[in-house]
Amino acid sequence: MLARLMGFRSAPERPPAVAAEAMVATSQPLATRAGLRALERGGNAVDAALAAAAMLCVAEPMSTGIGGDAFAIVWAGGEPHGLDAAGPAPTAAEPTEAVEERGPRSVTVPGAVGGWAALAERFGRLGLGDCLTDAINAAERGVAASARVSEAWRTHGGPPELGAAPGLGVRFTLPALATTLRRIASGGPDAFYRGYVASAIAQCSWLTEEDLAAYAPREVEPLEIDYRGTTVYELPPPTQGVAALEGLGLLALGKPTLPAQVECVALALEDAFERVRDGADVTDLIEPGRLARRRGERPHGVHDPAAGTVYLCAVDGEGTAVSLIQSLYESFGSHVVAPGTGIVLQNRGACFAVGGRVEPGRRPYHTIVPALLARGGDVLGPFGVMGGFLQAQAHVQLVSALVDVGHDPQAALDRPRFRVEGDTVRLEEGLWSREAELASTGLRPVRSSDRGEFGGGQAILRSGDAWLGGSDARKDGYAAGF
Repeated sequence: MLARLMGFRSAPERPPAVAAEAMVATSQPLATRAGLRALERGGNAVDAALAAAAMLCVAEPMSTGIGGDAFAIVWAGGEPHGLDAAGPAPTAAEPTEAVEERGPRSVTVPGAVGGWAALAERFGRLGLGDCLTDAINAAERGVAASARVSEAWRTHGGPPELGAAPGLGVRFTLPALATTLRRIASGGPDAFYRGYVASAIAQCSWLTEEDLAAYAPREVEPLEIDYRGTTVYELPPPTQGVAALEGLGLLALGKPTLPAQVECVALALEDAFERVRDGADVTDLIEPGRLARRRGERPHGVHDPAAGTVYLCAVDGEGTAVSLIQSLYESFGSHVVAPGTGIVLQNRGACFAVGGRVEPGRRPYHTIVPALLARGGDVLGPFGVMGGFLQAQAHVQLVSALVDVGHDPQAALDRPRFRVEGDTVRLEEGLWSREAELASTGLRPVRSSDRGEFGGGQAILRSGDAWLGGSDARKDGYAAGF
């Protein structure tokens, strides 16, 4: 169905959204609307991002939820601030050779709610409870399934507790999730990490109530690199943000051709898979001398599984900008639902496969990465591309389109993408005619007609006195502002 609805078409290019004061960009119309409503109630960009993030947990439940993790970069007070809201494996877990991909032993502590509360307290105006209002109402009254939500739910299947996969336009409700969101709205993060909800999570997974009660999000310093006069910010491990920065650092050493982008991305991913671990110092990966040596080497390729995520961004009239990403990892995460709560728990523990074993009390390699651009000491804007291990690769491609080509956010997001996977480079339809250019990379070009392989992004950038926004046509959302 989705292929029939959303195949490549002959149509005029879509222009960017334009706004004078504030803007929100998400992958779901209801989430963009929720963010704008928060701004209209007197909130700032952080409140808008939280309202949108909560709505996405309802409107796109296969990709995100309060049973998952979140990361954010907030530009406020003239500088970037990083939030790491990823949770660890149980402290009592035994290191094993067999990392579980699904089920109770794939669950790590969900960090999103703790991260939301930290953002609301430090940067927001409305309070977390207010930001959850629209999501609660939507979960109770129902959401009409969008094209990609319907398709993904039907294709991957969901936990039976959530009901049958809705068809396109069919309304679905999440009453148990609405009740849990009300608990959080009135009781804050303690209503999630302690008491009834924590007990329910511990009952159905290998997490303990002590694991949940001990959780706290972290403030972290973003990593950065200069790419041809534009500062790019990403988050440190356990995220793969350094892969995007290394890829850009390598690309800056020559012309940003398609083969160069593929080679630089592949080299950076190899290094990230080897070095990115919870708490690791990876700053040497982006040192100029090492970048120069690494650029002359030949990539070997890395293998990665698929995943699901949502990314959103928001900006306001005071220059605050939020880049926020959250995920259950694979579609519907672990497929485990905490009884009586409507909470689908993430299977982020599957990413311990990158290191080869479960690490008790620590976080696995994290695919989700928010990003932000600045120029001349001022914020340029937030951006991100969801799509599992694609994300760092897509960041390199998007930044190059914005900086090297000069595209606006919508045009940059609309460009066809590649995806390095193993010893292949998978090409979206718009790149099929360029296969011959990639012979020098040593990777085998593969034509792909599955647009879902190439993620979906959002971006908002400052242009003079206005904001320009883009929302990926590979998803269901839009960018809008006032």
